[in-house]
Amino acid sequence: MKNRSLCTRTLSGLLLAMFTLALASCGHNYYKFPQYTFANRPIPPSKLANRVMVGVTANGTQGGLSILDGLRDIRSNIQNTITSFSISGYSGGYPSKIINYPAETAGYVYSQSDGSVAIINYGTEASTGSAGTLPALSTGLAIPPSRAAVYSAEESTGQLVALDNSTGKSYALNLPNVYRVASNTGNTVVLAMVRNSNTLYRLVKLNANQATPPGYVDCQPYNLPVYCVVPVVGTYDRPQDAYFSLDGTTVDVLNCGPECGGSTASVSILNLAPLVINTIPTTSPDTNAVVSNFAVPGGVTTAISDGTTLYLAGQQLMADGLFAGNLTTVSLANLSITGKYSISDGNHSKLLFADDNTLWIGSQFCATGERAKNNLNYNCLTRFDLGAKTASIVPAVDPTSSTSSVPYPNTDGNTKYYGSLTGLCWVETFHKVYTAYGGQVHAFNTADASEINNQFIIVQGTALDVAYMDASTDETN
Repeated sequence: MKNRSLCTRTLSGLLLAMFTLALASCGHNYYKFPQYTFANRPIPPSKLANRVMVGVTANGTQGGLSILDGLRDIRSNIQNTITSFSISGYSGGYPSKIINYPAETAGYVYSQSDGSVAIINYGTEASTGSAGTLPALSTGLAIPPSRAAVYSAEESTGQLVALDNSTGKSYALNLPNVYRVASNTGNTVVLAMVRNSNTLYRLVKLNANQATPPGYVDCQPYNLPVYCVVPVVGTYDRPQDAYFSLDGTTVDVLNCGPECGGSTASVSILNLAPLVINTIPTTSPDTNAVVSNFAVPGGVTTAISDGTTLYLAGQQLMADGLFAGNLTTVSLANLSITGKYSISDGNHSKLLFADDNTLWIGSQFCATGERAKNNLNYNCLTRFDLGAKTASIVPAVDPTSSTSSVPYPNTDGNTKYYGSLTGLCWVETFHKVYTAYGGQVHAFNTADASEINNQFIIVQGTALDVAYMDASTDETN
């Protein structure tokens, strides 16, 4: 009897230990944050530490902002008790552009269907209202990190719009065919580009009761003007965009050239000081800010720099009338071209450094260029190895082979071509990049460009843009 009691107690203790262990296992915290978070950033409601935000539209007029776990490559939590995460309160129909400021734990999302610009709080994972009301749909949008102002190029109405958040007032300056606008992070320089034009413009903010400057194109309001648009002295060839230097002293104006109907692709380097928004012209023409200009035979529509080398992506017009994509490298020490490399064709708009000493380049409308004609891989993403200086088109596909195909075809069933790449972000230190590629989310390993199975990160609807919400700095993404 005594032995039976002992066995019973032993068995009961064993069962209790097993039950306790089971409870402990079920209650494991997979989403543990450190006591002191990086840069004192708030712990978000999702409890995800490596979030990729995706702009999604269902039908062009109904959209949302999904959140993916960029560490685990899933859209749910590990337990699958929460099947998806999203930004609450967002209602834009076509969130086509995300302006990402992870250091400020904030972002701005532009919807092409209704022209809305929403403020996204990364800490609360919620839309916290509007960044301003735009008079018309935007073809170019710039918002400095401080959100002191919102600048919009509105080609349909021919207006450059400045929403001045310091005063709460909106100014629409007449600039026919304006379609691009760029501002530096300090909100001290604002440049505007006009389609099919070789003239560059800058924004000027007047002092109270100040007279209009000589050579101005337009000033608003007509009585007691506050903002004016003036031409920027220099020789340009279809200026398309501007890249502000890392040290904040110069700006590289990207002259699109033949790709935009002009003559010669080039980069014009300008001093920032004469372009400052509070520097009012006293003569016409204005002070010449151009430091130098150099041709880029490979074409240029977008740029990025690591401080010693300037990387330029664009297209070169070939003898057969088609365009071929190129990455051009330029030494900043002497502004000499140090290399030209064949990359994806198409309109290049994405350049991003990532892990494993790589540079990633994204473009749109790649299936009508030189590569497609010559039966080469004509997809829209390129991985460039900065050490080996080699470029590879991603995913690796041979259009001439019946057995070669993209790993995870989109709903259109095309086995050779994903489509336009409209979003690109680096999941920092985790050796991967996420993309909005052909309307769906695709992720790739930076080490070898292999694709990560996207079964658990695809979104319902069309993916338009992506952003890494938890990057260490604004410049990282």
